Amino acid sequence: MENISVQNISFTEFKLNGFYSLGEWRPFLFIPFFLMFLLSLTANSILICIIISQKSLHSPMYVLIGLMAVVDLLLPIFFVPNMLFSFLFNWGGISLVGCLIQMFCLHFVGAFQTTLLLWMALDRYFAICRPLYYQKYMEIPNFVKFVVVPVIRNGLLIVTMVSLAGKLTFCVTNFIDHCFCEHMALVQLACGDITINNIVGLSTAFLIPTADCILIAASYAVIFASVFRSGKAQIKAINTCITHLIVISGSLIFALIAFMSYRIRNNFSTNSRVFVSTMYLLFPSCFNPIVYGVRTKEIRQKFIQFISDVKVFPLYNI
Repeated sequence: MENISVQNISFTEFKLNGFYSLGEWRPFLFIPFFLMFLLSLTANSILICIIISQKSLHSPMYVLIGLMAVVDLLLPIFFVPNMLFSFLFNWGGISLVGCLIQMFCLHFVGAFQTTLLLWMALDRYFAICRPLYYQKYMEIPNFVKFVVVPVIRNGLLIVTMVSLAGKLTFCVTNFIDHCFCEHMALVQLACGDITINNIVGLSTAFLIPTADCILIAASYAVIFASVFRSGKAQIKAINTCITHLIVISGSLIFALIAFMSYRIRNNFSTNSRVFVSTMYLLFPSCFNPIVYGVRTKEIRQKFIQFISDVKVFPLYNI
């Protein structure tokens, strides 16, 4: 009877203890992660302010870059503050409901990284390969058509994945070996059958980032073929495509390693898996705005102008 009652217990309170094996060295992780968090907030906020304040940057491509900056700004806010408090004060407690909410926010907002990159690829496709139709298809009413389907797809898949995770019984342990509520980090604590959760998780990964990346690759293949056929006439335009590809590569490397580390046999330590999963969310948020700022001429020029205005402005108040 005692064994049966124990098995029927389902934890509703958890503790996130990522990097717990570092012991007394764990609080020192506060410094690098705080600096990355600060860089993410600062760089993305500046990029958003520049795009909003400069009317010359209110074209579809720069609006999409601005939306990417919003995504990169939100993602760290969902988990980094709690992670920093955990490093300093060992405050890692979280309820099941709070864990599921955090999981939904991270996966739903994070899914828009590849979706936005797909929209950017479409923007470049029409700008380079179908310039006569660019204004027609990139007008807000028409562009919304490209937005609605991915938004519905992302929402349905993420809601399904999180809902199924919430229905599990968690009786293995209430310690999550992670710094945030990653889907598989929580699901693997369940004491029942998690086959359907694995299938839904794999389906979500295939139908969102994988499908988006296949479409992105197809778009850029057509773009590059068109550019090479036309000679050097479009070489300047392709520079933006290269910027997008740099951003895609950085995001995909960490995402694929983090995803596969839970699903194939490997020699990854728990700390390595947590580090890669954390970098999957935090690294793009830190460096995407820098990549766009450095490689996009118009944004770079507006940033220099923005810095000059900030320096000059106090002089007028003296």
